[in-house]
Amino acid sequence: LAMEPEDVLYCTLPLYHGTALLVCWGSVLAGGSAIAVRRRFSASAFWDDVRRYRASTFGYVGELCRYLLNQPASEQDRNHSLSKMIGNGLRPSIWREFKERFGIDTVAELYASSEGNIGFSNFFNMDNTVGFSTAPYKLVKFHDGTRDPVRDKKGFMQAVAKGEPGLLIGEITKKWSFEGYTQKEATEKSILRDAFKKGDAWFNTGDVLKEIGCRHLQFVDRMGDTYRWKGENVSTNEVENIIDGSGMVEEAIVYGVEIPNTNGKAGMVTLVPHSNGSEFDANKLFAYLKSNLPPYAIPVFVRVTRAIEKTGTFKYRKVDIQKAGYSLERENDEVYAWLPRTEGYTQLTPELVADIDAGKVNF
Repeated sequence: LAMEPEDVLYCTLPLYHGTALLVCWGSVLAGGSAIAVRRRFSASAFWDDVRRYRASTFGYVGELCRYLLNQPASEQDRNHSLSKMIGNGLRPSIWREFKERFGIDTVAELYASSEGNIGFSNFFNMDNTVGFSTAPYKLVKFHDGTRDPVRDKKGFMQAVAKGEPGLLIGEITKKWSFEGYTQKEATEKSILRDAFKKGDAWFNTGDVLKEIGCRHLQFVDRMGDTYRWKGENVSTNEVENIIDGSGMVEEAIVYGVEIPNTNGKAGMVTLVPHSNGSEFDANKLFAYLKSNLPPYAIPVFVRVTRAIEKTGTFKYRKVDIQKAGYSLERENDEVYAWLPRTEGYTQLTPELVADIDAGKVNF
């Protein structure tokens, strides 16, 4: 970030999180700069705070930037001193829009984990990338929906071709050590041994990334954030990015749900529609998805809700909404389904849900 004593970093992230405590605070220490800390993030108060503290930089994680982008456009959007931002989780689907709307020059996106032995930093301000790493790493082929790499007949792993998504693994060496967890079993589970030669050891990040050129990587998916439907593997991240581009939603999270008497998991999206005064049109969304996704990747179910619950670090509580599935138990939610032999979404009723649960609807 090239922070200097005149710089102020505005931080709304919880200080128990590595991005706030190590990255944001660390940047301030490195530059002899100032830090302005807010107890809780507020999208509506964000830019007023930035102007008040004359902040030049801010820290972000997860969906924080989306909340700012979802605020109504204003003539004041560029009336501030912010020019840099640092963090992780800025989606490619909103990257350029965010920079252009708010006049941000530098996005220092990074990739790392607290326990991992490898990290990436976007030193050169390239769009849609977590940057590069000086640590030894490989992107390898993996079994879909698992954290397990593919091994050949000799038992060794296989690197993916340039531009293809691969499981990121970091070589464990004296310089790039892996300290592990408090439980030995958990530590051993994250170590891949004899990956490319006998005796070597690699840390399994459990994340899928791809090279986009000049050894710069782009985040693709968390392992397990895929599901299999109609014999095809679907990336939740890719479907979310497509839905983001529809202009119809403020937030969207995609996952797989089980339907009785079917194989695999059907796609489902829980979304918060844009609050622009007009009613949400499920079939307008369907037409858009049909034009931009193969049939197997179009979500079978759509849950329309007012808000999606998140953690203190702006990550979605995916487990909770996955458990709800396509049920109608959540008040004020509307649930739609793409029923067989139809050309659009149908709003679910208790009777339709009962028929699906009984296996009477042939998906």
